[in-house]
Amino acid sequence: MPTDTVPFRPVSGEGHSTWAERALFGLHEISKILCAPTETVGIIRNVLAVLESFVDLNNAVVALFDAAGNVETIIGTEADDAAARRYFDSIPEQAVGQIAVSRQPLLVPDVTGDTRYGFATSQAWTVGAGRIGVIGVPILSRDRLVGVMLLDRPAIPEESVVGSMDVCLLSMVAGLMGQMVRLHRLVQRDRENLLHDSGLAQPAAPVADGGGYMGIVGDSPALRAVLQKVEIVARSDVTVLLRGESGTGKELFAQAIHQASPRHRKPFVKLNCAALPESVLESELFGHEKGAFTGAIGQRKGRFELADGGTLFMDEIGEISPSFQAKLLRVLQEGEFERVGGTRTLKVDVRVVTATNRNLEEAVSKGRFRADLYYRLSVIPIFLPPLRDRPTDIPMLANEFLRRFNETNRTSLTIASDGMDVLTTCYFPGNVRELENCIRRTATLAPGQTIGAADFACRSDGCLSSIFWRPAAPAPGPGRHPAASDVAGDTGAATELPVLPAPRSSSQSSPQSSAAPDPATCPSSAVCSAAQGEWSPQRDELLEAMETAGWVQAKAARILGLTPRQIGYALRKNGISIKKF
Repeated sequence: MPTDTVPFRPVSGEGHSTWAERALFGLHEISKILCAPTETVGIIRNVLAVLESFVDLNNAVVALFDAAGNVETIIGTEADDAAARRYFDSIPEQAVGQIAVSRQPLLVPDVTGDTRYGFATSQAWTVGAGRIGVIGVPILSRDRLVGVMLLDRPAIPEESVVGSMDVCLLSMVAGLMGQMVRLHRLVQRDRENLLHDSGLAQPAAPVADGGGYMGIVGDSPALRAVLQKVEIVARSDVTVLLRGESGTGKELFAQAIHQASPRHRKPFVKLNCAALPESVLESELFGHEKGAFTGAIGQRKGRFELADGGTLFMDEIGEISPSFQAKLLRVLQEGEFERVGGTRTLKVDVRVVTATNRNLEEAVSKGRFRADLYYRLSVIPIFLPPLRDRPTDIPMLANEFLRRFNETNRTSLTIASDGMDVLTTCYFPGNVRELENCIRRTATLAPGQTIGAADFACRSDGCLSSIFWRPAAPAPGPGRHPAASDVAGDTGAATELPVLPAPRSSSQSSPQSSAAPDPATCPSSAVCSAAQGEWSPQRDELLEAMETAGWVQAKAARILGLTPRQIGYALRKNGISIKKF
């Protein structure tokens, strides 16, 4: 066996116990990701992102092979397939071949001294790259090679055991990854066989290129909990009420319920109840006969008829009038109705999904919403988390929105790490919709090919979302997060701007201790910038958390209630170097 092809061997000495703690915590985080209801590409990309917090890596890539041993998919740490392909192609074929043939890990401590695999003679690895090392591990499933994982990191001194420890950790991760790939392929094969045998082969449900379940991008615990509920309720025909703030993606979740249900081959029909007056809404939902009203020159089917056998999604259901609520209740109870101007009773088989950002319970208590209709609609309520409750999804969403922008506008923009820091430290009162608008606006105005922190509107006091964050008169008070009705009220008119809480550090253990930024001293950039908020951890607090976490950034982030990117930003801001073990 070549000397630089490193098999498993015990590691010992100084730093071993800390490394073991780090490895255990990393494997725990990765195991949760591998169990997520997400596509293979999305899972692997999330695993690589977590590895960045535990291994001192510069770049990483996973290449999956098909049954013939050819490269099928290449996944990098970011949602940039072209960049991942370029990185993989830069790795000498001898190195990849050695891993594939030997089924053993590969460790090149310093590429400048490599004479076996071709790193030392490759300009991509020697010109301006500095001294770096390379680690590669096979991804096996039942002794069958399904892929390889490769990464580069700062060069490893010959006397150091860091390389061997990282090889051990990466080999364990690759083993778990191999089982995940195998199970995903088995499930996909069984699904295709079942559809083929039934003669019902259908194209797969649309999935975002960046990974995700039914086009829903993200892998945070809050989102995973919602997706698990979506999978369960999709199997039945019960009425679902989607609750959540504006911009949380209620229509996308409604489509996911339809696509995952037995009705997915039938129509998915949607209607925004707030966009139409009552007379038009009745005609749109139930249809009308010829001559039913001025301008009704012919018979027209309504949304209920168009959705027969499928799903009808009614958004902003809390906006319909009490008189129309009675008409809707009859359809939900009996499954029958008459067209406007007609006398013939029509029966339909429709699964109804509704959505609102209103406080329906308050509306019922005030007599503005029928209690019997409320109970009919809210058989299964699903509460969609705001984006501030799923901050780890922001990088995935941002890269996906930028990918769409690049595809539409034929550009190749990327987001720099300091730019991503700005995004991950913003609460986004408008949730995912606001994040998408932020990416599109910034990408349109960006002067170069890389979007940095200075390119965002909040850094030039141009983020209009800050008006939703100013303290209520006369003086700042305790931070609180409003219910949807607090913002608009039952009348739909804004009453007061809410005071939303600033992010908390470990010293702020309760929402009452958080305070909204003072607009007199903190401009709108404080909404999005960790650097200007009061919550950024002090140097001593940061050092204490890092020591407690064994200098594992992800673990320190949990202690302080931040994200790994925020921890990285705080470390750079305070000039703190990461201790290596």
